[in-house]
Amino acid sequence: MFTTPETTSPQLLAWCRDALQALAVGFYVAAQLGLATYSSHRFVVLQRMRLARPIAPLPALKPGALPRVTVQLPVYNEPQVVERLIDSAVALEYPADRLEIQLLDDSDDGTTAIAAAAIARHRARGTDVLHVRRAERAGYKAGALAHGLALASGEFVAVFDADFVPAPDFLLRMLPHFADPGVGMVQARWGHLNRGRSLLTAAQAVMLDAHFLLEHAVRMSRGLFFNFNGTAGIWRCRCIEEAGGWSHDTLTEDMDLSYRAQLAGWRFVFDRSVVVPAELPSSMRAFKSQQHRWAKGSIQTARKLLPAVFASDVPWGVKLEAFFHLTSNAAYPMLLALGLLLLPVMLGSSVLPPVVVLAMQAVVLVTGVLPVTLFLAGGQYEAGARGWALVRDTLAALVLGVGLSWNNARAVWEALGSEVGVFERTPKTGEMSVAGPVRARAGAAQKRMAIQPELALAAYFVVLLGWAAASHEWRALPFLALLIAGYGWVGAAPRGSQHVDS
Repeated sequence: MFTTPETTSPQLLAWCRDALQALAVGFYVAAQLGLATYSSHRFVVLQRMRLARPIAPLPALKPGALPRVTVQLPVYNEPQVVERLIDSAVALEYPADRLEIQLLDDSDDGTTAIAAAAIARHRARGTDVLHVRRAERAGYKAGALAHGLALASGEFVAVFDADFVPAPDFLLRMLPHFADPGVGMVQARWGHLNRGRSLLTAAQAVMLDAHFLLEHAVRMSRGLFFNFNGTAGIWRCRCIEEAGGWSHDTLTEDMDLSYRAQLAGWRFVFDRSVVVPAELPSSMRAFKSQQHRWAKGSIQTARKLLPAVFASDVPWGVKLEAFFHLTSNAAYPMLLALGLLLLPVMLGSSVLPPVVVLAMQAVVLVTGVLPVTLFLAGGQYEAGARGWALVRDTLAALVLGVGLSWNNARAVWEALGSEVGVFERTPKTGEMSVAGPVRARAGAAQKRMAIQPELALAAYFVVLLGWAAASHEWRALPFLALLIAGYGWVGAAPRGSQHVDS
């Protein structure tokens, strides 16, 4: 006997429903395992931090042994900060006959006139400051650094982005590390000029403190690869040359050159005791642009150099850490996938036993959220934060990181394509403290376009939270609350934020 469509359709629909739910659960589990792997790596960093030893104090270089140094200041349309940058470079305590300063100016606005006036003022006093201009902005920052390096007379080159303000003794404290001929680069720690301006800048400071005080410190102490951060560091010129020079085929030219240099056998040093303060992006739009460039560039560098890393003769521990370092931003699309797949997983009780679904939700919090939270808090503890400020700022950084998942997942997806993309500089305002002015401007249309995806995601998760509460799906509420807070903050952040007392 033949069955009729009327008898088979309900069964077919039920089969299709179960198959789709099983597929969604499969993708959810895969994303969960991937995110847990990357997040749990933070436990490894924290464990290694307990064994990391600080750098032993180095003897100062004798005045007659001080090498010639070139200071490079790459700028592009930085009218608010260029004069301060030049003044701070000129104020470096170093013999004038052994110091050369290059302002690598690719600007096409009023920055050039401001810089020219400041340079003329210092040159009249006998300071060697060169105003280097190119016919076109080929290769963006990497191109400017390479162009300046071809003109440089120094054995070492220090690099400062436009918003950095090095202390006068920067060179004298950093150069002794190069007494070891195998050291190719020395990186200082970033400080934060405007950390207390808002919860946004405080959260960024937490992220950066953990990056420097935990990741950099651990990688250096264990002999693992780590990267020059694009500024506030000194390179041995021969190291740059032997590594193949600056390249602009990724958006993170600093990370690219760092890995090529270490593959060539050079050793890097991170000196946490030398802190160079800089400006944190004070608007969400500027911060998202910066994070998008960093995320996209790191995946581009992974595509470019991981084959060379794994083909090299460095120890397997170095190779594995390099993989986690270069691909760490892959965690963002996994986090986004977990949020989007939460609904079919909660509906999947017909596919999985409730206890299994509950365990899956618990794993997200224990292996995903907990290690990241401890990592961020550990960075703040190393930076000297205690009490309520540590708790508040750590939670803010956690929520902000969740809210970035759409922005950075898009960057990871773009990095898988063939186009390098445009190097978009992070706007600088020149603010030195909470009271400083915020002069950056952005069109309202740009702002609306930037916040639409995150607000849409926040709205979706609000609806899902309501449904979960009505359905007594209490297991999903903590994760949903975190998603709503993150996407809501990133999507609806005002241009001016309230001051946060430290």
